[in-house]
Amino acid sequence: PRSDCIAAEQQCLSDSTCNATYRILENCALAKTRLLPLDHDSRVRCLNAELDLGNSSLLHCRCHRRMKRQEHCLRIFWTVHSSVTDGYFNLETSPYENPASEEHWKTDYNKLAALLSGKDCSQLAGDATNPCLKATHVCNLSKKCVRLRTDYASICTRGAGSEDTCDRRKCHRGLRNFFEKVPEDFTKRILFCPCQDELCGERRRKTIVPDCSFQYNTKPNCLWLLDSCLEDHICKSRLADFQQNCQPADTSPDGCSQHNHAACLQAYMGMIGTPMTPNYVSNSSVEISLWCTCESSGNQKEKCDQILGMFENNKCL
Repeated sequence: PRSDCIAAEQQCLSDSTCNATYRILENCALAKTRLLPLDHDSRVRCLNAELDLGNSSLLHCRCHRRMKRQEHCLRIFWTVHSSVTDGYFNLETSPYENPASEEHWKTDYNKLAALLSGKDCSQLAGDATNPCLKATHVCNLSKKCVRLRTDYASICTRGAGSEDTCDRRKCHRGLRNFFEKVPEDFTKRILFCPCQDELCGERRRKTIVPDCSFQYNTKPNCLWLLDSCLEDHICKSRLADFQQNCQPADTSPDGCSQHNHAACLQAYMGMIGTPMTPNYVSNSSVEISLWCTCESSGNQKEKCDQILGMFENNKCL
């Protein structure tokens, strides 16, 4: 497996040539985050520095969604790949290691069944009609799942519906914590439970406490949402991952150009708890969208529609 970027950075800093090249790239990335326009010479210097890293492990390093110093790792990745994102939102390179093949993504139902059979199943009676309620009960069987779910629910509901607005930043962090730290057996069930009726659909739509994590009082423009995402290392990285794994393809049986629908669902889950948090649009369908609009986008309407279209009409997703 490729080295993670934190280890690659340490290795590079101990070598004087690599160290000097890396410092140039840090300045390039810094200018970019401060939106300072680089003159022609500086741009050339930045590109050359990236080329100079050619065979260094820094150029090929990746990060993991569940690693401890994830933000630090992602900052290194975008420092080395700062030319990738030049003024456009097509982030073709994901900083994350490819998710394990489909196998790991198939829920281990035997393990869950064993868990359930050991419990008093009367609490699960009557859930047959509401798989989303059942998914919550299954989560309650895991200490970690119930703890992190309660954490984000209490943060995201605090202040909602009253004069004070909720603390969206904290709510997003709580959601990311839940989706990163709880095994996918539990998180997938809660987010993707299959519904036949609106009551179940409403529960599914409210999984991420949309009043706080998803909705604003008025819909912002999607370009504004994108800008706030690109300023945030985690959001930018999740968006790159989403773009890489959820590219639609008409000819593919699962609608995905990478032929890996599971990786797309995982990338979708990664977007939850970022400034570009998506959600179900209603309780009667599985349609998904961002909370934003493309009205009054002026001459950037096409780019705006593209951003919205990644979520709204995406065959792969």
